[in-house]
Amino acid sequence: MSVLEPLRYSSFRYLLTGRTINSLGNAIAPVALAFAVLDLTGSPSDLGLIVGTRMLVNVVFLLFGGALADRMPKHHLMVGASFAAAATQGAVAALVLSGTATIPLLLALSAVNGMVSALALPASSSILPQLLPAEIRQQGNALSRLSFNGATIVGAPLGGVIVASVGPGWGIAVDAVAFLLSGCAFALLRLPTVAAPAEVEPAPAEVEPAPAEVEPAPAVAEPAPDGGPTADGGPAPERTGIFTDLRTGWSEFRSRTWLWVVVAGFAVINAALSGGMSVLGPVVADATIGRRAWGFVLAAQTVGMVLGALVAMRLTFGRLLFFGVACTAFEILPMLTLGVAPHLGLLLAAAFLAGLGIEQFVVAWETSMQEHVPADKLARVYSYDMVGSFVAIPVGQVAVGPIAQAVGVAPTLVGAAALTGLAVVGMLSSPDVRNLRHRLVASAQPAPAVMEESTR
Repeated sequence: MSVLEPLRYSSFRYLLTGRTINSLGNAIAPVALAFAVLDLTGSPSDLGLIVGTRMLVNVVFLLFGGALADRMPKHHLMVGASFAAAATQGAVAALVLSGTATIPLLLALSAVNGMVSALALPASSSILPQLLPAEIRQQGNALSRLSFNGATIVGAPLGGVIVASVGPGWGIAVDAVAFLLSGCAFALLRLPTVAAPAEVEPAPAEVEPAPAEVEPAPAVAEPAPDGGPTADGGPAPERTGIFTDLRTGWSEFRSRTWLWVVVAGFAVINAALSGGMSVLGPVVADATIGRRAWGFVLAAQTVGMVLGALVAMRLTFGRLLFFGVACTAFEILPMLTLGVAPHLGLLLAAAFLAGLGIEQFVVAWETSMQEHVPADKLARVYSYDMVGSFVAIPVGQVAVGPIAQAVGVAPTLVGAAALTGLAVVGMLSSPDVRNLRHRLVASAQPAPAVMEESTR
């Protein structure tokens, strides 16, 4: 089976296009916003307040985004959120370019943008199983990560060029246009009216897959968008309240030990990484290898992530999640090197290996969730995963400063590396994590090219 097999499906191509454009804009926006705020007041505290407010609102609304994504067509939610984000970023750009921006206005618009992003993230993360058959979802996840990393590599320096050339307002305007274009791409998605169940065993190998442009044929009916009868003619299921849906999502989340064990482990890892790499990394670099060299270190990590996504496309491990979690141990290396031997060559190698390893985990994690969580509850489970991950990031960023002042920067970095190692060991100590099986599906011959794409 070709690693590019998912690209034969038109809806996946539109999804990939929208995500790539979105990622490009999101890589440009932080650079532009940072300089817009600094040009306005010169206060790092104001910038931290705006960024922190967006993150807080984002976390608060993530669970509701997951519940909404399981109640309505996911691509409709993604389109609406993209257009709303385009409007908020367009408003920010207009304020900055016209010289009328104020901190309260930027704060309010950032909060709205954080809410809109939270409503779309679970839908965007959980839509892929509706677009691709099970046997090529791993490759689809890897392609998504490859496009994300590629857009990030291009977007961050492009943001700097735009800000330096024409000003931060135009950088934010580019982000607004990116949201608009990604919304148009998402609007072209065509989803089946039913969703494939997560626990269905794959068909025998002699059955031919759908043709190149046919969306995968699901097996379990979903309710029609208007609440009418389902696609198979059965009665519509009874509508439940949003808080009931959230409780159902929580039950699905906590009932799978492998799932909450990994989320808990990554809460610890994210706290350690956000403090160690994002806060103390630049401090150590400033005193040792220099700021420009630190940029090369971060670039080496991104190169590792790109190569990691290419490697992940071809993996065929039966215990894919176990392999992915084990590869997370490479995240120890950059923090340990910063704390013990902050030399450029060592840091470049450590960052590259960390990027290579984390991509194995991300693809394994996405694939495992899509295989083992029911499709009609997947977005809610994703939202609990995201909340567990995002909450830990500001905790690490806030806590690492006082700890470093009390015990020193180097011991704090070594401690963060040790904490990451303990989290990996804790995850791997769970039999559910070690033994979760990835469904390896035998490759089948492609269907005849004369078959037409289905219309809906």
